[in-house]
Amino acid sequence: MSTGSASATMMPDLPPADLRAPSRQDVEGAMMRWMQPLVIGGEIRACPTCGAYRDWIVFCLRDDSVWLRCRAGHQVLEPRLDAAWYNRNSGPVDHWHPTFEDGLRHLGH
Repeated sequence: MSTGSASATMMPDLPPADLRAPSRQDVEGAMMRWMQPLVIGGEIRACPTCGAYRDWIVFCLRDDSVWLRCRAGHQVLEPRLDAAWYNRNSGPVDHWHPTFEDGLRHLGH
């Protein structure tokens, strides 16, 4: 049995740091497109400013708040949704964007 140091026998972190995706704490938030009407508590959610009720961008921010943005660019906090709802309904992350505007363009807004 070898008496070498524990650090010499430990496996390196995999994958290497330059190949890892950022953690949730490293980004401001996540966004996804929600094309169909958004039903919350049995009601269709409409934009309070323009009345739009479909084609939302849904944001989940670092503080776990969920915000909605309609096609016209109006943004509103949605307190009835949370990070758990977002995680259940969003797909896997497929892109990282350096700016908010880049993310919106990627999602067609």
